[in-house]
Amino acid sequence: MFCEDLSEVLGVMAIWNGSGDSEYGLSYRDPRLPELGFRVMLPPHLAGEAAADLGATLVDADAYEVHRIALGVPRGGLDFIYADTFPHEADMDQLNGVDFDKGCYVGQEVVSRVEHRASARSRVVPIAYDEFAPISGLPITAGGKQVGTLGSTAKGRGLAHIRLDRLGDALAANTPLEAGGVAVRAVKPEWATFEWPGGTKAAR
Repeated sequence: MFCEDLSEVLGVMAIWNGSGDSEYGLSYRDPRLPELGFRVMLPPHLAGEAAADLGATLVDADAYEVHRIALGVPRGGLDFIYADTFPHEADMDQLNGVDFDKGCYVGQEVVSRVEHRASARSRVVPIAYDEFAPISGLPITAGGKQVGTLGSTAKGRGLAHIRLDRLGDALAANTPLEAGGVAVRAVKPEWATFEWPGGTKAAR
């Protein structure tokens, strides 16, 4: 078997709110959420032509980040740390990142145990804020106690790696959350099937 690293000559273009069928590259539906649309692998210099072929408006990567964050979809390296996060903590079990019917793989026993016991203690969850965006990496606190860490933010929404039990305690006590002095609210994503702290949907 031979492999070739094409990362220097290929990029990925995200397409949403429309069809992703393009003859300019390998097109496939994003398996995480239907709302994320399609992804097209193609040489970066062809992105403009591909967008024109699709009748789409070519925008910069920041627009996609706003879309991703609004949907509550985590991004590795920003919202969770690679090699230091279990799949459930990064919501991979919710976003088609884990095949629970697959055969053996490294870490299968732990992943399976968390799944069947529903015992994920922390998760990346969406947050909302009304003021200026707090800085990524800040601790999220409730009553002076840390409940999580802020990840990416954009236009009033963000993602945070949060301990669910501590979030539950804060919600039960009606203790507000904040990050760097900015009030934030935890929001249950529409796609989530895991139990939300308190058993109710957080304010949107």
